[in-house]
Amino acid sequence: MTPDPESRLDALEARIAHQDATIEDLNRIVTEQWSAIDALTRHVAALRERVREMAERPAETGDEPPPPHY
Repeated sequence: MTPDPESRLDALEARIAHQDATIEDLNRIVTEQWSAIDALTRHVAALRERVREMAERPAETGDEPPPPHY
């Protein structure tokens, strides 16, 4: 026996509503993750710049007196 068209339509509408909610949740999660990835990318770029600057800076030797325990 096949279900009547009314119950099939109700089942399809419920299924679509559930899928719409799932799509909205996934979209929210992807948007949050993209923001986090963007922030991390900027942070890594800043750290790379700091490392590059430190590598270019000459080593400071001999200008400071040795610590008192020497």
